[in-house]
Amino acid sequence: MRYDIIVIGTGAGGGTIAHQLADSGKKILILERGDFLPNEKENWDASAVFKEGRYNPDETWKDKNGKEFTPGQHYFVGGNTKFYGAALLRLRETDFGEIKHFGGTSPAWPLTYQDFQPYYQRAEELYHVHGNRGEDPTEPPEKNPYPEPAVSHEPFVNEIVESIQKEGLKPFHLPLGIRLKEDDREKSLCVRCDTCDGFPCIVDAKSDAHRICIDPLLDNPNITLITKARALKLHTDESGKKVTSVEVELGEKREHFEAETFIVSCGAINSARLLLASKNEKHPNGLANSSDLVGRNYMCHNNSAIVAIGRKKNPVSFQKTIGINDYYHNAKDSEFPLGHIQLLGKVKEGMLEADAPFFTPYQVLKGMADHAVGWWITSEDLPNPDNRVTIDDNENVTLSYTENNMEAHSRLYKKFKDILNMMGQHLFHFPSKAYLRKKIPIAGVAHQVGTLKFGTDPKTSVLNTNCKCHDLDNLYVVDGSFFPSAGAVNPALTIIANAIRVADHLKC
Repeated sequence: MRYDIIVIGTGAGGGTIAHQLADSGKKILILERGDFLPNEKENWDASAVFKEGRYNPDETWKDKNGKEFTPGQHYFVGGNTKFYGAALLRLRETDFGEIKHFGGTSPAWPLTYQDFQPYYQRAEELYHVHGNRGEDPTEPPEKNPYPEPAVSHEPFVNEIVESIQKEGLKPFHLPLGIRLKEDDREKSLCVRCDTCDGFPCIVDAKSDAHRICIDPLLDNPNITLITKARALKLHTDESGKKVTSVEVELGEKREHFEAETFIVSCGAINSARLLLASKNEKHPNGLANSSDLVGRNYMCHNNSAIVAIGRKKNPVSFQKTIGINDYYHNAKDSEFPLGHIQLLGKVKEGMLEADAPFFTPYQVLKGMADHAVGWWITSEDLPNPDNRVTIDDNENVTLSYTENNMEAHSRLYKKFKDILNMMGQHLFHFPSKAYLRKKIPIAGVAHQVGTLKFGTDPKTSVLNTNCKCHDLDNLYVVDGSFFPSAGAVNPALTIIANAIRVADHLKC
């Protein structure tokens, strides 16, 4: 069967662009490698999600040393947004320009913040983003308010805010994509539970690409969704300039689907894998790879999860409501950018259990979790062509990655510890204070970007500024692959905004 448009993937990029193109009247096929994520009690079971890996993929990748690992990748309708923390921040205006860092230089984007600004606004509206303009000292220009009011701090979190403010810092309400009505709880899907960040939402209140974008399309006569459909290869015509079909694994069989336009949105890693696996006589090094940049410049942020444990019990349910950007651009003792800090969702004993020795008593973990506050710190990592996605003869993924710009991350961690010490007399008391820090390992691919960067020169980029492959006439990519640099905030909102932008281009 032939379609006007085939969208491969249903996450932040694919789900959003399918939603935006649905009213075009075009006949659209959406392919999703996974199935619908089941609504079940285990959705909110920390041991099932974090320790047992109930929703993890049945596949392994390799690192640069050949060591196998299970990636933190999720194959469901909605993609990784089913599990994201729904922190939806814009890149800073300066992130679109060239920036010097401790570890090198972050390149400029071919477009400016002003090019993305109207699409950020539409993305925030579509994904029901809650926030409060003007609190964040680094917030990029925007005259319009957030579509939804900021998610309120619970009393314990308010104490944290007040302590930080007393030290001259400017914590702000973290922009969050959730369907919450605090002034009308009877009509609110969100119940402010303690299982949001990292969990799928059993009450459909998280603004994920499944519920926001795909669900509303399923009754449209021009939309077809096929799940459990893994895209294996893109085929071209004899000239090599036009994709003609996608080869798809459907259970025990393979099928080919044809279209006029193809949109790949498998995530930065799997989109690169698909293009590399699609090599042919005209594209011997992989599809769209005349620049030899397909799969290169992989970025995922320098991220650390930190658990601060104090004497005072933490009664908070919905905890993830604070962001701190005072050190985003620099600090008094650092001329270069350090990064972003935010609260994590509620720390559960099942999360601690995933990393604890097997003999750790449950009551110890429970006691730690009851007195814990989880934080997340993010610093920018820089594009490096040797940080890359490759595949072997069986098309298995190798993710080669070497950390960079770690000086900034170390300095940000020190600043964060200083913040905790500032709050010491209020919340964290010696000698019962413990900081548990875990640098997110290579398997943590939630912030994956950069493998098919966009630009104006086909020799130095894979995609043009409309995210069409330079080498092909009808192939677009709309996930995090297009980022030339990563910034230091969660990439989801930028991926969503870009998908809306590319959809507008395709409808012209």
